[in-house]
Amino acid sequence: MLTPSGSTTREISISDGGNNLILTGGYPMPATPTQTHFSQDSLLTLAFDASDDFTQLAGYCERLVENLVECHSLPERLALCSRLTAMLTLLQPALAKPIPRRLIESLTVDDIPETSPCFEPETELLCDYCLTLAQLLSGRTFVPEMEQTLNGLLFELVCYFADELRMPRFVRTVAGVKLIDEVRRMM
Repeated sequence: MLTPSGSTTREISISDGGNNLILTGGYPMPATPTQTHFSQDSLLTLAFDASDDFTQLAGYCERLVENLVECHSLPERLALCSRLTAMLTLLQPALAKPIPRRLIESLTVDDIPETSPCFEPETELLCDYCLTLAQLLSGRTFVPEMEQTLNGLLFELVCYFADELRMPRFVRTVAGVKLIDEVRRMM
């Protein structure tokens, strides 16, 4: 959802107790194709491969993790998580490659965004994440109660990652299209 400040906000329930995870931050979206809502079933059967660009794969990952956090069926959660793993595995090598020319326009804006994607969980949630990860790493396994916290962390990280991938990288200037970082350094 777009907030009045122009940043993205997501709210999703991560527990039966009514606690909601609210993500704020992000950036104003450049003109890109409208994102389509995918049902859980369509996400599990969606065809994807190396020809999908990183912005498409990021969007699919975001939809998968949104469905994963809201899912209450263990077999469905496992299927969604497996699908997310496959997409992230396919996406990873694309990150080291130059941005394809066909995507440059969709990642170009007229003005440098005032905000960037951010990962800023509340302190209690951040403590839960740290504690759960420490317990998981020290025990090399997790108990069912940790799954909810891990799903919340995965949700936040994937959404942050997807926002980072779709973040504008170029700005139109009088001298032509330039990298935003390059223009910021010159300011």
